[in-house]
Amino acid sequence: MNFFSIRRASAVPLLLAATLLSSPGDARSAPTVVKMATLAPEGSSWYRVLQEMGEEWRKASGGSVTLRIYPGGIAGDEDAVIRKMRVGQIQAAAITGIGLAYLEPSFYALHIPMMYESDEEFDSVRDRYAPVLERKLEEKGFIVVNWGDAGWVRFFSKDPVVTPAEAKALKLFQWAGDTNLVQLYKETGFHPVPLSTNDLLPSLQTGMVNGFSSTPLVALAFQWFGLAPNMADLRYAPLTGATVIGKRAWEKIPADLRPKLLEASRRAGRRLRAEIRRLNREALEVMVKNGLKIHKVPPEVQAQWRKMVEDNYPRIRGNIMPAEAFDTVKRYRDDYRAAQRGGKDAVH
Repeated sequence: MNFFSIRRASAVPLLLAATLLSSPGDARSAPTVVKMATLAPEGSSWYRVLQEMGEEWRKASGGSVTLRIYPGGIAGDEDAVIRKMRVGQIQAAAITGIGLAYLEPSFYALHIPMMYESDEEFDSVRDRYAPVLERKLEEKGFIVVNWGDAGWVRFFSKDPVVTPAEAKALKLFQWAGDTNLVQLYKETGFHPVPLSTNDLLPSLQTGMVNGFSSTPLVALAFQWFGLAPNMADLRYAPLTGATVIGKRAWEKIPADLRPKLLEASRRAGRRLRAEIRRLNREALEVMVKNGLKIHKVPPEVQAQWRKMVEDNYPRIRGNIMPAEAFDTVKRYRDDYRAAQRGGKDAVH
């Protein structure tokens, strides 16, 4: 498994793609309907939080802005959603940070494998870097209304895989259409199999692929783990996401309503962050009860993973993501670690 094994399989149900349609004429005279198509299964935690956010939008706007959710990938995979946003067919989307890298490559920096060691460390980096990403997206015509989480990406496979060498022998799911990442896989000795997300389950059934990367909650929600019932206990990378709305569409909403909708969206993002982390822990317990085997990764093997990933950092810095983005998140991470060490020294 490589840095980019997180690219899409883990991304699948995190959040959503959406279409924002405003009624003609004065926004006060008729409701603005936000049509939101999400890859998340109906009834999932992501879907439920979206419903709650929609209800808050309705209340905050006095019924003038409503959210209509279409679950199950009706709008297509993330790459399709981004293409539709670029040509104006879709005006809003809540989507993974990896997906948002289509719009702004700096989003890759939040998902660098083996860069972060804990939720707290990642939160510190993201909270500091989020305003930079929000400014970059706004310059490109998109407004971030909230941030969310999907959890930590793990590695699932049909047969036990613990070491990088074992992972390189796998036929590894990779999202179709991302030719740069597929090529990077190949150059570093992996065997990526580009597919649509909807093809992952049947491809596991036929043996076309025998491994994928995902967060536990995603693997459980889509039942992928049943066909790849081995998981390496390696917190490879965090997966985050953001809900964005096209600036022109956002500005069609009355100015006095936007702060209310923004605050409702931020509250939803905070609730989602806490809930998803709890549910990821519970998802592991449920999967273990249903046949998942978790394989410990000894410290010396974790060191192998870290070396493999860090050896690839020069390939991604300045190529996959801007050098400035890579350097900034690394500096923020180092600042956090230095502060933690300083706090411990002060205690002693």
